[in-house]
Amino acid sequence: MPEILPIRPWRYSKELTRTIDSLTSPLFDVVSEKQRKALYQHPYNSIHLSVPKETPADAGKRLAQWKHQGILLQDRLPGIYVYYQYFTLAGSSREYCRKGFMCHIRVYEWDEQVILRHENTIPKAVNDRIDLLENTQLHASATHGLYTDSTFELERYMDEAIQTPLYETEDYQGVRDVMACIQDHTIVQRFIQVLQQGNVILADGHHRYEGSLVYKHKQQAANPAHTGREGYNYHLMYLTNTEADDLRILPTHRLIHGLPGFDEETLLQRLEQDFTITPLDDADTLPEVIAGKRWAFGLMFRDNAYKVRLKPGALDSMPWPFPPVVKALDLTVMHYFIIEKALGIPGREQRSATNVSFDRSFADCLKKVLQQEAQLAIITNEVSIDEVKAVCHSGYTMPQKSTYFYPKVIGGYLFSSISEPEFALPVYAPF
Repeated sequence: MPEILPIRPWRYSKELTRTIDSLTSPLFDVVSEKQRKALYQHPYNSIHLSVPKETPADAGKRLAQWKHQGILLQDRLPGIYVYYQYFTLAGSSREYCRKGFMCHIRVYEWDEQVILRHENTIPKAVNDRIDLLENTQLHASATHGLYTDSTFELERYMDEAIQTPLYETEDYQGVRDVMACIQDHTIVQRFIQVLQQGNVILADGHHRYEGSLVYKHKQQAANPAHTGREGYNYHLMYLTNTEADDLRILPTHRLIHGLPGFDEETLLQRLEQDFTITPLDDADTLPEVIAGKRWAFGLMFRDNAYKVRLKPGALDSMPWPFPPVVKALDLTVMHYFIIEKALGIPGREQRSATNVSFDRSFADCLKKVLQQEAQLAIITNEVSIDEVKAVCHSGYTMPQKSTYFYPKVIGGYLFSSISEPEFALPVYAPF
């Protein structure tokens, strides 16, 4: 079962945190080039440690300099860092609040089935994270994990702590981020005990976690006195409860472009074998027309739009060797019946196909199709947390870009060191 520990993070000095919003940054895999250029202009922004403009070695030197100059200071006592994100979604006035906390978690092998993944990683992105970790021995941002507690015991402690926040900002997503700290020994122990009761599903940050796993292997091989308690055995994670109603997963649509011989009429004829096809007068209604309907998708061409829904029994003809829980996913259906069978892009090539791209914004999809930047947009529904759970426990992974947990965690509130002198809890800590 998952082992977590409180953290003794490095945080910006009080003088700098008066303008903490100028120090925060998006995660490495979502920050745009435009955002990077703007953030690099601030000499102390967290982007310099999470997505450095220079080499990983230079990032390590910068980190040492920040520590020496007092730009970053390490907390004296370890604690659990409560992190709430308040947000709204398009088309609704409801304010959501995703409640979670940051801590260290032991790095487990995938086959131990303690931390479960739902995506595969891309080697280049993993290598980038390993290089940075080796040179800084620092987790500049937390991955996002999901635990399950139907009693909501920990939320009671978090709700109390968040009343006296350390930080409160509005980020690039328009989300209000609030952080607080729990250092009470008895309460921290309850967090540790509750997390021991089940698995953790990795929601976001597969590349960063995989980087920690590879780094642990390297350090363990080089350390004949390895005990399993060293800093390199742990990883920074933001944990939220799967049972909460404020855990949102947004859909990620597919765009088809540059496909030779692409023809709308031919595609529709190929789809007729497996789908019921309904023409629509207005492409703007596609998300509402397919909402909540299993195996239903929107097809958006420049001049026409259609709702397509898989016919009863068609799923039985899918040859892909997946268990039923994976075959039945909307996205598996889309990738086989539409992208492979109808468009002719084999499943094994789709991950690296230059003809398939991804976009979370329906408005962007519509714009790209109308401006002929894309030949076709395939609009899909969001994935449910129950589907994510089922796939993870099956031992399989979901199709690429299946989930977009919203909102994204931001970097800059704290940094977690796995350098041995800084990772070890001080003798005066009650843990």
